[in-house]
Amino acid sequence: MTVHQEAAAITGIRRAVKEERDEISLLIGEAFMADPVSGWVFPDEEYRRAVHPVFFGVYLDAALRDGWVDVTDDLSAAALWLPVRAADDGAAGGGEDDELGERLAGAAPDNDRARVVGELTGLAHPMDRSHYYLPVIVAAPGRRGQGRGRALLTPVLDRCDQEGMPAYLEASNERSKALYERLGFVSTGTVVDLPGGPRMWPMWREPRP
Repeated sequence: MTVHQEAAAITGIRRAVKEERDEISLLIGEAFMADPVSGWVFPDEEYRRAVHPVFFGVYLDAALRDGWVDVTDDLSAAALWLPVRAADDGAAGGGEDDELGERLAGAAPDNDRARVVGELTGLAHPMDRSHYYLPVIVAAPGRRGQGRGRALLTPVLDRCDQEGMPAYLEASNERSKALYERLGFVSTGTVVDLPGGPRMWPMWREPRP
């Protein structure tokens, strides 16, 4: 049984359709309520709950338009993927990150911390090789620790191995970092320390032969 088949046995995985956009946006917003980075960016819980669907909707819209979104059949978990071209592959270096950063700033126009996260993660994001970027992966509260994250990731990592394509993400807590390490991701050697806030770990995965 391949890694992909093992993941599929946990829960059905499929590609999301644009008509599910609003439901997925609400799922992401609720899932990030307890995220340490989001808590630092939006300290007020009521405001955080209100702005999350709009803020993370920027990533969701980009993935639906330029990449893809994988979900469980019951929409209890989702993973957003964006293909990133190398800076010397006909794209301006950092262009994808710059565009996302501008849209995120527009979603929270008076929030300096959102701008800081965008700037620091943009600087840490390797752009010298084409890769698949995972900006968001979530499971609904109450559904974590049941294998959904691994089930969402392994089909794409199988694809990365087949295509010879690296993958990249930023871990925002120790628990997720440990999961990514088990799946072959390693630290890039750069750590994002938010001023007076939590730490983020940029992580890179080379394709396996």
